Parts: sequence; structure tokens; C-alpha cells
Amino acid sequence: MSILPQVQADAASALKSGERERARALRLVVSELQKAAKEAGGDDSGEVAVLRRERKRRLEAADAYGDAGRTDLAEAERSEAALIEAYLPAELSDTELEALVGDAVAESGASSAKEMGRVMSIVMPRVEGRADGRRVSAAVREKLQGAAA
Repeated sequence: MSILPQVQADAASALKSGERERARALRLVVSELQKAAKEAGGDDSGEVAVLRRERKRRLEAADAYGDAGRTDLAEAERSEAALIEAYLPAELSDTELEALVGDAVAESGASSAKEMGRVMSIVMPRVEGRADGRRVSAAVREKLQGAAA
């Protein structure tokens, strides 16, 4: 299922209804999705990664604007991040993530933090973009430290 057609339709709808800022933000997302699809040869498997990257960029920009005292620009960036987040798949709950990590640790036979890479290579494809890499890494590290203790 491709996300691009939905974002394109929403951008057109926003433009028709006079939501200029929303349409502008969605067109930027469409552009990034099209660029990624072109680089991948029409494969839409990287769309979630593009959306996550764009959301992260907006949040980092919002933090930078907030630190500089530009709350108006920070709020606009946060609004765009929320808009992008609506197209992302639902995040894994902590319980679901712990279960995936537990299965991967058992499958890999890892027993120490030194084997974290092996566990991560099993977990990340199963997560399928439904959790941030840092969150997955922290869960794996915690599980392996608990296993070593």
C-alpha cells in the first residue's frame, strides 16, 4: 500500500479548500516521497522511512526555533510534524516491543551487550518502522543487560 497517492490527494484537497499552509507542507512531503520512489525504482517500501525522516527534521527545527525564541516558527514546525505523523503507522506499544526483543534475543542466543548487533539485525525488520531505532536499541540493551545479570 503506497502512501504517496493519499498524500497527493490530501494536498490537492487542502489547496481546493484554501488551506495554504497545509497544502504547502503536504507538497513538500509529496516531493520527498516522489524523490525516494524514483531513487528506489518505483518501490514504495521506503515511504515510512521518508515520513519518519521528514517528521524528525520538523521536530529538530522546532526545537532550534524554540531555543532561539521564535515560538511562532517552532509551532509551525510542530504542526507540520503532526501532519506528517498522521500518515505514519501506529507505534508499537512497550509491551509489543519487549515481546519482539525477547523473541529476537532468544532466537539469536545472545547473552551479552556485545551481541547487540546480532539482535538488532533480527528485530529491526520485524519492527517495520513502527518504532524509532533509538527506542528499539534501548529495549535491546536493557534486555541484554538483564540477561547478563
